[in-house]
Amino acid sequence: MTIATGSRHDMSYIVEVTYGTTPATTPALTPIRHTGTSVGLSKDAIESEELRQDRQIANFRHGMKSVGGDINFELSYGTFDALIEATLCGAWTTNVLLAGVLRKSFSIERYHADIAKYLRSTGCVFNTMSLSVAPNSMVTGSFGVIGRDMSVSGTLLAGATYNAESTTAPFDSFTGSITEGGSSIATITALDLNIDNGMEALPIVGSALTLLPSIGKSRVTGSVTAYFEDSSLIDKFIAETASSIVFVLTSQAGSSYTVELPNVKYNSGNPEVSGPGAVTVTLDFVALYDASTASQIKITRAA
Repeated sequence: MTIATGSRHDMSYIVEVTYGTTPATTPALTPIRHTGTSVGLSKDAIESEELRQDRQIANFRHGMKSVGGDINFELSYGTFDALIEATLCGAWTTNVLLAGVLRKSFSIERYHADIAKYLRSTGCVFNTMSLSVAPNSMVTGSFGVIGRDMSVSGTLLAGATYNAESTTAPFDSFTGSITEGGSSIATITALDLNIDNGMEALPIVGSALTLLPSIGKSRVTGSVTAYFEDSSLIDKFIAETASSIVFVLTSQAGSSYTVELPNVKYNSGNPEVSGPGAVTVTLDFVALYDASTASQIKITRAA
């Protein structure tokens, strides 16, 4: 008996023209490089409230369908540009991406090669994205997906082709730079960035399928952890002083992403001592709209 293994798992996506429908005419799918995923179908449970003298449950039904889960990845140049664009609801313009209001949906295919099964989720939107930059590691991240439905098949989509997979190396934490308030900081031990669109499924009467999810505010938050060498960052937290964060990720080949948060405020900052070693301070931040950039986040790519 063959058992599916993660080592033979593939993922790919295609942009939908009609929400919840995979393009049928010669669909060209793009591979998603990933380190793990939990994207799959779930259903609400509907249980009868009927009271019986024997205490038994009278009826049980499946309710609304929904697709959800995460796609974990190591960030590499050019690999996830379409998915980052979709998460920010923006569009790359002369290699610059800002947060916007554009909506896109995707069909996502998972393929378990060792058992020849395709799991295809439709109506998928990218609700969240996280990035983590830590010492002595690759730059990692995760996309949070909300979708409409899923099917299982043992055959390829009719007329389907697959684009070539990106081969760029993952970014590491050694190559690049971080500036805070316009000044370089060499003592950062971790930087985490989170983007959340506040999307919610929209159920309707007469169907187990949902509409295109609603969308909330574009929230960009995160945290900076640094060795505690002076009070400059804590002073900004105490005084509620606006600042900025810019971090540049550079590959060994020289390509880069520059992520700018031009208007941030810190909402925590406390050096915690847990032993005799070096003391660090973690400052949570929220990125606010910046009039000069017309966005709370700006990503610039350079090949």
